[in-house]
Amino acid sequence: KKSEQELKDEEMELFTKYYMEWKGGRKSGNTSYTNIPRFYYRLPAEDEVLLQKLREESRAVFLQRKSRELLDNEELQNLWFLLDKHQTSPMIGEEAMINYENFLKVGEKAGTKCKQFFTAKIFAKLLHNDPYGRISIMQFFNYVMRKG
Repeated sequence: KKSEQELKDEEMELFTKYYMEWKGGRKSGNTSYTNIPRFYYRLPAEDEVLLQKLREESRAVFLQRKSRELLDNEELQNLWFLLDKHQTSPMIGEEAMINYENFLKVGEKAGTKCKQFFTAKIFAKLLHNDPYGRISIMQFFNYVMRKG
């Protein structure tokens, strides 16, 4: 059996050995830049017609995809109708409120474009000191209008 001191000495030796291998295994100088992903690409020059066309086309496709994700007027009206139909009483003054259970029901009926807004995280973000654990329908609708 090894004594406690011998075990500590052996541990220190191993630590020093592995530390030196780790430290010595690195190339001299700072090479951290090789691990950083590239995030800037220069704009194509005027004479690089193909690259300019590619950039324009990819931008157009991106904008079309984002545009399809937006709610149109009819979908917004439908969302407002569903929220109003599922409001949870009692009202606070003029403000209509909805609890989490009804919030999820509306989320199921609202359609696929709206699904992204019916999460627990968004509900919790809009929850402000309501004794019944509800959020304002108007605040939620305004949130959807801003984010969607």
